[in-house]
Order: sequence, then structure tokens, then C-alpha cells
Amino acid sequence: MESRNILKNGERIDQLYSQDVQIIQNPQCFAFSLDAVLLADFVRPNHRHKLKVVDLCAGNGAIGIFLHNKLGGHFTEVELQPPIADMAKRTILLNNLQDRYTVINTDIANINNYIPKDSVDVVLCNPPYFPVTPQSQKNPNRALAIARHEIATNLEMVTRQMSGLLKMNGHGYLVHRPDRLAEIIAICQKNRLAPKRLRFIHPKPDRNANILLLEVIKDGRPGGVKVVPPLIVHGKDGKYMPAIQELLYGK
Repeated sequence: MESRNILKNGERIDQLYSQDVQIIQNPQCFAFSLDAVLLADFVRPNHRHKLKVVDLCAGNGAIGIFLHNKLGGHFTEVELQPPIADMAKRTILLNNLQDRYTVINTDIANINNYIPKDSVDVVLCNPPYFPVTPQSQKNPNRALAIARHEIATNLEMVTRQMSGLLKMNGHGYLVHRPDRLAEIIAICQKNRLAPKRLRFIHPKPDRNANILLLEVIKDGRPGGVKVVPPLIVHGKDGKYMPAIQELLYGK
């Protein structure tokens, strides 16, 4: 489909050069961030052609699309907000990936109406990071507020649905905030998800981590968590570090 015929008002097309894909974005509604690129990079390759992959809180489908070469099989993108789910559908068409991708416009709480329990090999999620409290400074734009704050779903629901979908020994991948690590680990363990690999992302060499990447295994053996080397996003000069440059633009 030609790109000029696929865009709606306020939208643009951004390119992830390293993966040779194009993503429809609307900054007033939803736009993927570096978090999505980092999570896709963290996922282990698996080229089985019968693989079943589900992306919860999928937004415009960016994470799943970034993985089209790294994972085999079929992807299901699950997104609550109709305009954003529609962007995901058109992004799939834009990249000619409609044979391998399906978008479901629903609340993740209802996902088992569409996908059976214990049937999925890989579940991905870039959920809203911030709990809603009386002090929360929520974005007045509701679409952006839902993407960032736990208004429509929360960590407990995301983790429960990830566990329910996964087969035994299936792999889950989550990007979140380090200040919620203890809560994330506790909720994962409660929901039969054994943490297995953890990576911290730092904005600069001298700054605390502001992103974490976590891999879990459904009914995996307890213990044996690997904390892999961290990633630094920007150098002291404010420019992307070589590893991040490569993630965005390729070698």
C-alpha cells in the first residue's frame, strides 16, 4: 500500500533503519519510544515457523514489527484504544506483513476470548509504567495518559494475562521502571513466572538506571537470574552511544 494513501490526519511515518521497517506514528495519540527498540533487542531469537507470539498493550504494533526477522511464526497485537489499534493494522499493511500479523482491539483482560490459555510461546509487553495515585500528574490527553499510567490496566493484570497465555516454559518479556523492580519480581513469582534475565538501561554513564528489561519463563525453576551487562543510552556529550546508534540505524 502506498504510504501517502495510508496516513490519517496528524500521522507521520517513522523508520527503524536497523530493521528496515516503517511505523505509523501520531504524537497526539501514541508514538513508540526507545523502550520499544530496547525490548525488541532483548528478545532471544527464535525462528520456528509455528511460533505463536502475543504483544500485550501493543500500541501501534512497533515492538512486534521490530521482531519480524528475529522471531518466526504468527504475531497477535493486542491494543485497547481503537485509533491506536487502527494505526497498528495500517503499519502491518505498510510493511506487507499481513500474512504474519493480526491486531485485536480489546482490553487485555478479555484476551482469552480470542486466544486460548496455555497456547502461546512468547508474550511481550511494554505496559503503562506509572501507578495512579492522588499525586499522579496525568497527561490531559487521555490517549497518552492511558499509555503511560495504569488507568486501563496495571502490572498485576499484565502479569496474570502473560502467565495465562504462555505455555509451560514459554518466555515472557517486559520493559518497565527500575523503581518498581521488587514489586515486578513479587508479582511475577506469584503468577508462576520465574525471572531469568535482567538488564538495566542508564540514560548516561553517571546516571541511575531508568529502564529495566526482564525475561521470565512460565513455571521455570526458581533462582538462576542473570543480570546481563547494562546499556548506556547517551555519552557525556549527549550523543547516542555506539550500541544504541546500531540498534536504531544498523551497522
